[in-house]
This record gives sequence, structure tokens and C-alpha cells, in this order.
Amino acid sequence: MSSETDVAVVGAGMIDFGELFEQSIDDMLAAAFRDCLDDVDKGMSPADVDAAWFGTIDIADNASSGLGLSHPTGLFEMPVTRVENACATGSSAFRSAVESVRAGNTDVALVAGAEKMRDSAAGLIEGAALDQVWRGRGVTMPAFFGLRATRHMEEYGTTREQIAKISVKNHENGAKYPHAHYRFTCDVDDVVDSPQVTYPLNLYDCCPVTDGAAATLVVSEDVVDEFTDDPIWVAGSGLSVDSFERGNDESLVGFPATEQAAGQAYEQAGITADDIDVAEVHDCFTITELVTYEDLGFCEKGDGGAFIDSGEPLLDGETPVNPSGGLLAKGHPIGATGVAQVNEIYEQLRGKAGAVQADNDPEYGLQHNIGIGRNATGSVSCVNILSRQR
Repeated sequence: MSSETDVAVVGAGMIDFGELFEQSIDDMLAAAFRDCLDDVDKGMSPADVDAAWFGTIDIADNASSGLGLSHPTGLFEMPVTRVENACATGSSAFRSAVESVRAGNTDVALVAGAEKMRDSAAGLIEGAALDQVWRGRGVTMPAFFGLRATRHMEEYGTTREQIAKISVKNHENGAKYPHAHYRFTCDVDDVVDSPQVTYPLNLYDCCPVTDGAAATLVVSEDVVDEFTDDPIWVAGSGLSVDSFERGNDESLVGFPATEQAAGQAYEQAGITADDIDVAEVHDCFTITELVTYEDLGFCEKGDGGAFIDSGEPLLDGETPVNPSGGLLAKGHPIGATGVAQVNEIYEQLRGKAGAVQADNDPEYGLQHNIGIGRNATGSVSCVNILSRQR
């Protein structure tokens, strides 16, 4: 609409993800915020920020409101909104900030996400069991994604080796990525032979439990020139919820919420999946990324295995997916995950992603998360699309 304001990303910061027992959530947030401010080409001070969005699911009981962001950043006397939306928390916080700027309510918005996953392992494990239908039957997150893997293998002939190739790709990228929790390489045999977690998924098919924080700055077109001559524009966003209880979960071989959110984002951006040059997608487990190839329209339904076989999502492929190493290598500190993904797309489009820079001169980049909801995995999905062109 003509009344809407174009929105640009002008700064991105994050800390190294890992087992950060020595750091509090305040320590992590303060460091990510400083790194973000320092990343702005022409500089920015905290006084320039009009409003902030803070993504966290609060596993370690560190934040019950937006005030959890104010103390480590010094951002007081302004709107600070805490966002919680399962594993899509960080990407939803980003989308909310963008919508406020687009509506003309905010000129400069901070998006920050953080999670202390390692300080409360019992809470994480307890929360991983799905409620009602599945609790009591031993169906934790790995087990539920294992069901999706076996169903995809049965329905489409996807092989264990094809699923393992996603782990190989992402760990190879993660070994080059300076902020990744896991920085090692592996081959298909290593993945298949690693300790079993839940059939058919093994240890190297699963993302680690990780602490981390990330921050992003988004601004209005009216002030963007004050901060950079090389902005990256937000082209489109989508957010949707769905549930297999409605009977449309495609026999566990797809995430309808992802299809819906992606459709919204593509329509808003005026593009199709074919226009995406680089992507950071949710790969809490290897099968999640494979199914997401299909849900985002990168390939046809059932062709996820062939897509990874083709080499297209490799770092030197036509459409690199998870150049940062994804959740499998970088880690999944839930509130920070989506923010960190947005940051990587921002760096990719600016050509400043270092050792993991895609060599296809990317014009459009996509960021994607899914999260759990009532009795199901993938019940919420958020998709954000960034572009070099306004």
C-alpha cells in the first residue's frame, strides 16, 4: 500500500553460540546488542532506538516481560515487547518489529533474541514431551520428527542416506562459521553410524542444546540514509498456525503452516520460490530441512531427497540452504535462532558472509522457522524474505 513505509535492516550482531555457563542472559544480550550497534555502517547509539522486541521462551526464568531486555541494553522509557512463539519466537519478533516500522509507528527498532538452554536441562526435557494426545507415550520432539522421517521414507522412497546428507552439508558449513556451536565435519557414514536417538534419527541428525543471543536493527526508509548507504530491505513476511488435529497434516510429510506462511511472504514480496537465492531454514532435525524444501516450494512434494542429491542446496549450489550450518551446527537457542538466521541472510545479501558466502550473488534471501503447538510439531511457522533491492 502506498501508505506503508519500506523497512530496511541496517545492523546485525550476535555472540558465539555454545555452552555458555559462565554468561548470564544479561551478559549475552548486552554483547549481542553492542555487536549490533557496532555493525551499523555510519554508527548508531542506543538513544536512536525508538522501540524494541525481545524474543525468548524463558527456559531459565530470566525474563517475564520486555524489562528483561531493558536492563542489559539500557533501553528504558520506550516500548519493549516480549515475544514468545515457540521455535518461531525470534523470527516472529523480527516480523512484529518490521510491521511496526512499516506502519509508521517506529523509525528505529531493535530485535533481540536470547536463550539460556543449558542452565535448565530438566526444564527443556520436560517441556519437550508433547501434551495430551502424546504425553505418556514417550513421544518427545526427536520421536515425533522420527515419525515424520519414516513416513516420508515410506511414502516417497526417501533414503536414510539422503536425510544424512543434510547433516553432512550443514556441518561442513558450520565448521566454517565463526559463531557455530559445533564446528566439525562428517560424512554420511558418520551420520548413519552415530548413536541412535529415535529411529531413523541419530545423534548427528539432531541439533544441540545451545545458549546464545542475537540482535538486529530495522529502520524506516525515512531515516535509513542516516545509518547506511547499503541497506537490505524487508521484502515480505508471513506467519501462520495450523494443526494436524484439523486433518490436513498430509500424513506427517509436510508442515501446512510453512506452506501458508511462505505463501504470504512470497505474495507480499511479489516473487516465487524460484526467486530465492539463499535460505536459512529450520533444521532442528535433518528431516525437518528436507520436508521444508518441499513446503517452501524449492522442489515438488516428495522430491526433497532428490533436491539434496542434486547439490542445489550446497554452499556452491544454485540455492544454498543454511550456509551458517543451520541449527544442526550453529545450535538452537530458541529465542535467538530466528534473529540469527535473519542476520545471516542480511550478511549474505551484503556479500559479507565470509567463509560461508554464497557465490551466486544472491538478490533474495529467505529465513524460516517452525515451532511446536497443541500436540504437534510445525504448528506455527514464520517466514521472512529480504532483498538487496527496495
